[in-house]
Amino acid sequence: MTKKALFSLQGQTILVTGAAGHLGQSLCRYLVLDGAKVIAVDIDAGGLQKLQQVAGGASSSLVVVAADLGNERERVRLAEAVRTVSGHLDGAVFAAAFVGTSNLAGWAVDFQEQTLASWRAALELNLTAPFHLTQLLAGLLRSGTHPSIVNVGSIYGSNAPDWSFYEGLSMANPAGYAASKGGLIQLTRWLASVLAPDIRVNMVSPGGIARSQPAAFVDRYIRRTPMRRMATEQDVVSQIANLLSQGSAYMTGQVITVDGGFTL
Repeated sequence: MTKKALFSLQGQTILVTGAAGHLGQSLCRYLVLDGAKVIAVDIDAGGLQKLQQVAGGASSSLVVVAADLGNERERVRLAEAVRTVSGHLDGAVFAAAFVGTSNLAGWAVDFQEQTLASWRAALELNLTAPFHLTQLLAGLLRSGTHPSIVNVGSIYGSNAPDWSFYEGLSMANPAGYAASKGGLIQLTRWLASVLAPDIRVNMVSPGGIARSQPAAFVDRYIRRTPMRRMATEQDVVSQIANLLSQGSAYMTGQVITVDGGFTL
């Protein structure tokens, strides 16, 4: 097999959740340009329409489905919609999540003010949704060619935050985020053992991605990072694409950390 064939995703049908987010948009554009058919999912219908114009145009290379993946019935509806689009999936990327900057009441606040409602919402979207969607889509994935699931985690699923980074800033690192991403690490390993050899399951765990954070935070972050910069969307997209491709055919149950050496 040639190098190009090993890493190409041409002709593959791949589901991407969180598709209207920063990372999701970059990933969808990459996959479409590489010749894949993408089923892009997000709660943000307007964001999906913009993505379709940029990444898919008038072609059928990108199909959008608006769905609230924090809702069980919506996940079931999504699985039914996917079946009408394609009789198989070659890959699935679960990137939808509540993050530190999400506009959720009782979330990005001091610990004593973090609510059980925000905690439960985070676990439902960040952890339960990948579990449930894997159940719902397993049959379609088994019908695919060398199927691969990639979960999107975070270094804060396995490392405690350095609170000095946040001093004097309105940024946050909620407990529910860390707990849900930590659970996703173990779910990735568990699913890899259960779904093998039919379906591979891996995880990409990014460090901080540059998204116009306050200058004080960026300065503190890069001084701690051996590569002396924050990540770009492309840094993470390239690793997801690798895990979807046959270039990683013997990898399953792995957590690939993309953080410029931050967690060394």
